[in-house]
Amino acid sequence: MAITARRRIWGWFFFFWAAQPYFTLLLTFIFGPYVASLYPKGTEAQTVWGNVNTVAGLMVALAAPFLGAVADKAGGKLRFIAVFSLCYVAGAGALWFSAPASFSIWFVSAFFALGLIATELAAMFANAMLPDLGPADRLGRISGSGWAFGYLGGVVALVVMLALFVEQPNGLTLLGRAPALGLDAASREGTRFVGPFVALWYLVFILPFFLWSREPRGQRRATIGRALAGAWPELRATLADLPRQPALLRYLVASMLYRDGLNGMFVFGGIYATGVLGLGPVDIGIFGIIAAVSGALFAWLGGKADSAFGPKPVIVACLLVLALAAAALLSVTGRTVLGMDFGPAGPRIAFDLIGVVIGAGAGTVQAASRTLMVHLSEPGKMTESFGLYQLAGNATTFIAPFLVSVATAASGSQQIGIAPIIGLFLLGLWLLRGVPNFRPATPGGLAQVTR
Repeated sequence: MAITARRRIWGWFFFFWAAQPYFTLLLTFIFGPYVASLYPKGTEAQTVWGNVNTVAGLMVALAAPFLGAVADKAGGKLRFIAVFSLCYVAGAGALWFSAPASFSIWFVSAFFALGLIATELAAMFANAMLPDLGPADRLGRISGSGWAFGYLGGVVALVVMLALFVEQPNGLTLLGRAPALGLDAASREGTRFVGPFVALWYLVFILPFFLWSREPRGQRRATIGRALAGAWPELRATLADLPRQPALLRYLVASMLYRDGLNGMFVFGGIYATGVLGLGPVDIGIFGIIAAVSGALFAWLGGKADSAFGPKPVIVACLLVLALAAAALLSVTGRTVLGMDFGPAGPRIAFDLIGVVIGAGAGTVQAASRTLMVHLSEPGKMTESFGLYQLAGNATTFIAPFLVSVATAASGSQQIGIAPIIGLFLLGLWLLRGVPNFRPATPGGLAQVTR
């Protein structure tokens, strides 16, 4: 049966629906805070979790450009995604073995990092498939809709976990029942089930991607062996040529900084809420639902704005919003907002409202950034280009965790520890000067370059 263009797009959407729970449930809203709850001091948990994500990010940075160059020479992006899918499932599933009584930070870190690395690398190959899904004037809409669909997948998975599995301090789930499947609340089995749940979710929902996705014919040009041999010289030549492509180089550095700031917000958001506001996994999960729904809606709307005005104005607006949201977050303590005492309920309401803003900016800026990278990339080197994009996003992924860890340790305050993230957003915004905008000229036509 022939696969229609519409079905290919939906297959691509399903990759993000399947993969997003690793970030939503494990990195930010359930497993990260669970790890933090096992440490007596929130600052210690924030430091440890930052180091884990730093190592994983560096490994992605080292592997992504090389693997991208290999894939462009050999073709077969789906093969690479299949291999990393197995690592995703193994890394997530193993997190079940993180019981409080026998918790090993080394075991948990190793498997969490394995799954996170696999997720990032698989997403790199999926992102490189974007330009084959439609004409230039529709790429913004497709990218935004894909990001929105992924966010919705994260929301649905999060709702299921909170309603059926994650135990509150009273031992019951959000529905007021014991964790499903006979899981023991006393040993946190409901919360720990998030690892196997994410693995099973991926196995089920990645199927439409593999069934409906197709790569253009003729892309497979060399054997893997020859591609491996030729990838490094070609990648080295591309890196050496970057100074002669100032717009691309400037964009890679800018996106490196602001995406690192965004990563810092995702990594430390749940831990911050646990340590500063004393929120539990269910409270943080509800916050995650609010942020993800906002992210899905605004990523979809942002995709429309991207197709109408080009991706750069969308990115600029989002960075300003994210910097203001991060600044507002610093003013939220256990009882006060902006230095004023609103009682115990005020900070929680403020935290949720800030979550709406962060979700809106995060989803939109990432979708628009992906579109801009497509326009700046050289045809025939799309996967290598997204490897460089991944390198830019991960080579310095240690910056936000490192700055947050140092600032937190030095000040003894989780609020002050989050402050460097604001600077990363503003630096990225400043460096976007001189990067061209690509505004579609006519339906189905080539993008029009504007400053």
